[in-house]
Amino acid sequence: MIAFDWVFFAVGIPAIIFGGIAKGGFGSGAAFVAGAILALVVPPGLALGIILPLFMLVDAATLRPYWGQWHWPSAKGIMQGAVPGCIIGAMLYALVDADVFRLLIGAICLAFAAFQLARALGWLMVRQMPFSRNFAWAAGLVGGFTSFISHAGGPPTAIFLLSQGLGKTAFQATTVLSFWAINWMKVVPYAYLGIFTLETLKASAVLAPFALIGAWIGVRAHKLVPERAFFALTYVLLVATGLRLIWVALA
Repeated sequence: MIAFDWVFFAVGIPAIIFGGIAKGGFGSGAAFVAGAILALVVPPGLALGIILPLFMLVDAATLRPYWGQWHWPSAKGIMQGAVPGCIIGAMLYALVDADVFRLLIGAICLAFAAFQLARALGWLMVRQMPFSRNFAWAAGLVGGFTSFISHAGGPPTAIFLLSQGLGKTAFQATTVLSFWAINWMKVVPYAYLGIFTLETLKASAVLAPFALIGAWIGVRAHKLVPERAFFALTYVLLVATGLRLIWVALA
């Protein structure tokens, strides 16, 4: 059950705005923090159901500003690989309980924050590589799986796209196009698995204006806000949220 109380809105509204900003202007890698934060106040399955229509709304709102600026071979490979990734995610979802997903989402939060910190400190270098269709498929496979179970497909696909040496806008446009398609892949299995409910749809409708506000801010912030400042806040949120989800799951 979703309690539409002040706690839900106090957590959900800023989370959705943040997710919209991340998807709209900063490559979607950190957008899944919105779902992770929401999973602190509602069961993970319900959080998935609430977030997907909102992210699809953001996709629709941000596709046009980046139209045609993507790297098509990369986007195509990611989308192709995401098909089996989503199928595996659907199979896993049908077999495990909510605490397993809390652990998985929490672990993904911490792993992504650790990866980005290692890059920032120079401990880990993502070398530029020539385009590889197999690498694109692998990134799409992992991204499709993590997107299905936690809307966290951004980190694995970001690693691949970083290796391609894409410019900031090409990176963003490729991400927008890829996840526009991946999110559509999840609609039917989400409905079949009961992830969508009347309650989640009501919650999505209530939060929809805030998703659009976030998308609007993100598109404009893409050229104005330093990535370092945005992601510094993101890492703090990821670590705090990841630790909390793991604590709840183990407790």
